[in-house]
Amino acid sequence: MKIFICGDSTAASYAPERAPLTGWGQVLGELLPQAQVVNKAMAGRSTKSYLSEGRLVEVEKELQGGDLLLIQFTHNDTSDLVWRHTDANTSFMNNLAIFVDTARLRGAVPVLLTPIPGRCWQDGVFQDSHGEYPEAIRRLAMLKNVPLVEVYHPAVEQLRAMGEEASRKLYMHVEAGVYADYPNGQKDDVHTQRAGAEFYARLVADGLRTLKLV
Repeated sequence: MKIFICGDSTAASYAPERAPLTGWGQVLGELLPQAQVVNKAMAGRSTKSYLSEGRLVEVEKELQGGDLLLIQFTHNDTSDLVWRHTDANTSFMNNLAIFVDTARLRGAVPVLLTPIPGRCWQDGVFQDSHGEYPEAIRRLAMLKNVPLVEVYHPAVEQLRAMGEEASRKLYMHVEAGVYADYPNGQKDDVHTQRAGAEFYARLVADGLRTLKLV
């Protein structure tokens, strides 16, 4: 079985020199050794730009019956840039449906994933992120009878339980002078380092097992 991943920078794979930046799709295969993970997630892409660049067409050429197509977008769909932005309840859902239908036409199994949350604490309280988009994904999963891996809700619960300081180690908070690619350090509450990638890949792997897809 092959597991294809279509998504954005939070799932993407990165070259060693970008360490400790690590997407969850980069480590998923370590948790699912029985499957071959083909990570087609690409940084900076929304459903709109991923489709317009023909990236799904390239994935479609490789899809075969029985493969899984994991579909996870949101971060760039919320962008104000016209070439990336989608509306949660219309174009975003319509675009996701294209991924779903493409997988099914190839005999593959589409799986929708809610996004990983942005790490946002305010006055000691973890804040929700992504607005209507996660719920739009859930709604599409129901409408089209698509398996859904819920990443967002359990992640938020666990991050709240971890607390503000402990959750920092999952994301790209890097001290200056430690990594060559980040000489001035980094404070990024969207992208993950290795520990965060493993955290989210585990949620995905567990979700796929619960659905009996792997």
